[in-house]
Amino acid sequence: MLTVSALRFLAGVVLSMPVTGPADPLKVAQGAAAWVLSIFAIYLFNGANDVAEDRINGSTRPIAWGALDPRSATCVAAAAAALALGATLDLPAPMTAIVGANLVLGYLYSGPPAPLKESSCATVAVLVVSGLLSYLGGFTIASGGQAVAAPTELLVFAALSVGWMTLVGVPAKDLSDCEGDAAAGRRTIVVTRGAGAATWFMSVSASLLVVGVFAAVALLGAALLGVALAALAGAVSVIGAARVRSGWTERRQQRRPYRAFMVTQHLVHITALISGI
Repeated sequence: MLTVSALRFLAGVVLSMPVTGPADPLKVAQGAAAWVLSIFAIYLFNGANDVAEDRINGSTRPIAWGALDPRSATCVAAAAAALALGATLDLPAPMTAIVGANLVLGYLYSGPPAPLKESSCATVAVLVVSGLLSYLGGFTIASGGQAVAAPTELLVFAALSVGWMTLVGVPAKDLSDCEGDAAAGRRTIVVTRGAGAATWFMSVSASLLVVGVFAAVALLGAALLGVALAALAGAVSVIGAARVRSGWTERRQQRRPYRAFMVTQHLVHITALISGI
């Protein structure tokens, strides 16, 4: 997760450079460190608050299987959050606000008194905002905080990535987490409608996203053909994994659609970085 978070930020930098010009490598590294530290803090805090359902789901997260005490994890998460904010101090001013907003979202998602993770709609909203903040952070570093128009490629890519996270990634993850989600009272699409509805929704969404990015290439002239081809390969992989899921009973097997989703995230971002450099 940390790797793909860094890739999102770096994609925001690289896809901005046709408008902003080359970015300062040291500022890029500093901004990426601040962003990844914020994500690390959020996921550690989430793990400390998801112990019961993670254990029901057979998760291999270190807090779930007892390798890390939840209180210790919360303290480490707080320290990482402070470091993330500290790392932004000599970056463009908007970067501090971006990282701070991400940390606030992370707390609201998992923390008391009313964690947003209990609502499927709120979960999607948090993912959308956090995903957009990652690309905004990259754009902010590339532009030096100056007011310039974002290039079409960045806007299209951010829309594709956020759509992939929410419309494909969320139901893919829910497929293997259904038991724990139900025990925690979460009304995910798998809990309320069943695995069949989730796989149908995920497959249709993946297809529409691929059509959308190809349309942006053809109609808007976005220089993202390589990204579109990578997304097509990923969509085929995710849909194929979802179609054969019905006979699987082990969690390792049930997570194959989610693993296909994650591999696609990495592939699409790496393709964007290679084509944009």
